[in-house]
Amino acid sequence: MRIIAGAWRGRALIAPPGETIRPTADRVRQALFDMLLHAPWAGPDTLKGARVLDAFAGTGALGLEALSRGAAHVTFMERDRAALTALRANIAVLCSPLPPTPSRKGRGSRAPPPVGSPLPLREGLGEGFLSGAEDRTRIIVGDALAPPRAASGCALVFLDPSYGQGLVPRALTALAAAGWIAPGALVVAETARDEATPAPSPLVERTHGAARLTVWRWHST
Repeated sequence: MRIIAGAWRGRALIAPPGETIRPTADRVRQALFDMLLHAPWAGPDTLKGARVLDAFAGTGALGLEALSRGAAHVTFMERDRAALTALRANIAVLCSPLPPTPSRKGRGSRAPPPVGSPLPLREGLGEGFLSGAEDRTRIIVGDALAPPRAASGCALVFLDPSYGQGLVPRALTALAAAGWIAPGALVVAETARDEATPAPSPLVERTHGAARLTVWRWHST
């Protein structure tokens, strides 16, 4: 599993062992971000400078991909300890400088700017934070079904929960009530291909193996 494109293209990401955590496959992530880059309802400005929410973050692959491609800030929500360990490690990988690569003149080239040096995650009840000098990442240790109040809404929201449990509608209700979804935000959900579509009027739906990607524009009710 790797970052597909952007400042940290090719950086390897880790996932915890076992089947509890199901990271979005590289090919599915690439298909999703290709849509966000080229679709008429999205485009490059969808990611550039955006505030992003990666709910049910797992390893953080979706949010970190967005950060690599120019998002200004990503909030990750996760409660599983093994996933949190992997998420922290993956952020740390992006914070570490790339080794210089030889240029045509034989001199080393400079690595892309880091996300920021990671700080220890504060465990326990409430929230945990992991942020660097640029304050581009935040981890909330908790459940997207019962999120804390947001300071401001996010323009791009990723929802990638466990399959087959009907979690997307419940999470949307909770996140919207807590102010996490900005008006007009793009919402992206990954569900099992045989689950009911989570949006009444999706902009697009695509199936990739066992996964279904659904993207729609958020309009508060």
